[in-house]
Amino acid sequence: MKIDRLILGAFETNCYVLRSAESAKDCLIIDTGLEAGRLIKFLKQHSLNPVAVLLTHGHPDHVAGISTLRKSFPITKVYIHKLDAEMLTSSLVHRPSPIVPTLLLEGQNIIEKAGIKLQVLHTPGHTLGGICLYSEQEGIVFTDDTLFADSVGRTDLGGDMTQLIKSIREKLLTLPDDTKVYPGHGPATTIAREKAYNQFLQ
Repeated sequence: MKIDRLILGAFETNCYVLRSAESAKDCLIIDTGLEAGRLIKFLKQHSLNPVAVLLTHGHPDHVAGISTLRKSFPITKVYIHKLDAEMLTSSLVHRPSPIVPTLLLEGQNIIEKAGIKLQVLHTPGHTLGGICLYSEQEGIVFTDDTLFADSVGRTDLGGDMTQLIKSIREKLLTLPDDTKVYPGHGPATTIAREKAYNQFLQ
């Protein structure tokens, strides 16, 4: 899998562009950031076709760029967990019209698009409908704002820390130790490293 990371917007949100191979033109996008201008430029520069946008949760710094993206790529599908879907209608997000998701996800859904297979892991805590996306074949997991390098997601915006830690322990720390972790902000890490050094998980 070819993974390109773009750091978008004032909140420095990680946006990931996934392709089955470097030569592939169809791609999946994980989160669009607050502003999608750099993402659109990247897609056009490499002549890529975004098949779907996979939203890890509904906070504006991860989803607000969709409206701009769809002006350039109007047929792009949008996936989000059913418990965060209503967040897409927030006045902070829709600018100027509500975003209607194509598919409402649930835990354990399998997404197979653009030659890529990802398993949905429902990891509530940061938000009710927060998800991580796992590729067993590639040994990677995209952990949104659930798990970061040396930290975990904040829970003061409607989340719950007890639930967040439970999600991490049951859904993420059970993955193989060498699984590479791609978070919603900051650098990549591994499951083994977070088990050993993340102070929130000791």
